[in-house]
Order: sequence, then C-alpha cells, then structure tokens
Amino acid sequence: MSLVLAAENPVGHVVNHAFAGGWTWSAHIGMLVLSALITIGIGLWLAAQVATGPESQGNDRYVTRNPFAHMLEVIAVYLRDQVVEPMLGARTAAFMPFLWTLFFFILVNNLLGLLPILEVVDLLAPKGWYHGEHLLYSPIGGTATQNLAVTGTLAVIACVTFNLAGIRELGLRGYISHHTGGVPLKPGFYPIVALVFMIEMIGDFVIKPGALAIRLFANMTAGHILLATLFMFVKMVAGKGLLLGAPVTLASCLGAFAIYFLEIFVAFLQAFVFMFLTSVFISLLSHHAEHEEHAHAH
Repeated sequence: MSLVLAAENPVGHVVNHAFAGGWTWSAHIGMLVLSALITIGIGLWLAAQVATGPESQGNDRYVTRNPFAHMLEVIAVYLRDQVVEPMLGARTAAFMPFLWTLFFFILVNNLLGLLPILEVVDLLAPKGWYHGEHLLYSPIGGTATQNLAVTGTLAVIACVTFNLAGIRELGLRGYISHHTGGVPLKPGFYPIVALVFMIEMIGDFVIKPGALAIRLFANMTAGHILLATLFMFVKMVAGKGLLLGAPVTLASCLGAFAIYFLEIFVAFLQAFVFMFLTSVFISLLSHHAEHEEHAHAH
C-alpha cells in the first residue's frame, strides 16, 4: 500500500479522474454523491436520536443516549449558540439548517478524502483504466473539496444566500444604499458613490466567494500533496537496499502518520471556517443598529 500511495509526482493524488462519458462522471462526483448520502443519512439518524422521548421517561426523555449522536448534538448546539447566534440574533433559526448543512457536508467530504479510496481503486482497477503505470479512470476517490470547481460552487451558493438574505433584510433600496458606504447621494458625490458601489459589489460577488473557494481548495490540496510527497520518498528508495530503504521508508510513514492527525484537525477547521465566514457575510448585510448590538453582546 505504501508503494501504491507513493508516486513520482505527488499531484497525481489530488487531481480528479474521469470515468464515464468523458467528465460526465468522475471520481470527485462519486465522492460528492457518497458525501451527500452520508450527510443525509447521519442527519436523519441524528434527528431520531435527539428527538424528545415519551412522557413516561420523565426528564430522561430529553437526554441523547447514543455517544456518537451526543457528540454531534454538542457540535451542532455549539455552532448555533456560540458561533452563529451572537452574529445573527433572531435570524439564527432561519439560517441554521443551511449553515449546519454547509458544515457537515464539507466536513464529511474532507474526512472521506483522508481515506485511501482512490488507492484501493488503483489496486483493483482493470488494465484498461491505466496509461502505463498511471491510473486514468476511477468512479470514486480523492478529495472533492480540493477541486476548485467544487469549492467554487459551494462559494457561489453561499454568495447567493448572503446577498438574497441582505436584500430580504434591508429591502432592495436599503441593500443598494448599504453598498454606497454611507456616501451621500448628492451631485458632487456621484463619482465617489459609483466608485464605492462598484468596490462593494466586487467585494460581495467576487472577493468574498473567491476567498471562501480558494481557502478551502488550497488547504485541502496542500495537505494531500504534503502526504503524497512523504510517500514519494518510499518509491524513490525502493529497490536500493535495506540499509537505505528501511530508514527512509520508516521515517516517511511515521511522518505521514503524524501529518494525518494534522489533516483531521484541518478537515474540521476548514469546515468550520467556511460556515463561520458565511455567517459573518450574512450578518454584514443587516441593519447596522442590530449588527452593532449583537457585536457588543458577543
């Protein structure tokens, strides 16, 4: 397995692999579908676990007994009460289903990307899926959230959400006024108003979603390339004798093992950051008085 994980080029572990109909289906699409099914399945199961029991159980009917469900409940409640509510206040309940979905869907994708699914396909794939020693086709595998098309789509969804939320909260006129930065709409200020409006709109529709997409993509890609680079040393010393191969292989595998723990932390962190920044962007497009009150309370 260490030789399968190793490669002459570490980028091969993070690029997408086509499968059917050109790019109609690819390895990352398979991972997205699997992540969606897992997220939905866990969500339905968690809802059943945390549901209030019959009155005959007394106060125990409010207690979640399954340890895994209890852990997920703690995470969900923390995100709602400690992270989102200080920013969104009364609007928290309206946005939490969307924000929870973002967090858990990205988290599941990140964690699945740490499993060697693509490498298992590499071991079992028929010869027609190869070009020389390189695997060309795979129905599943890799990390979907290190694909810029995937993170970009998630960022576009977040962008549409926080801008529509801003229009609904402020009204169309208030939304446009918000993007003038408080510059008075008077004849002498028209060029400044136009410039500020353009900068604010670029910020909301280009910079903010771009930052969301690139941050998630870059962090997930960098970690996997680092792991692949460590395993690359195994292939470099393969067949060069026990004296050289054994210590290099041992050091590479131990280093990769340590990096994997860091990658698990990064998987949680990047899911949290994406959800957190989306919440921040929603809160920024709100009435200033309410925003300042929530910030002060936080």
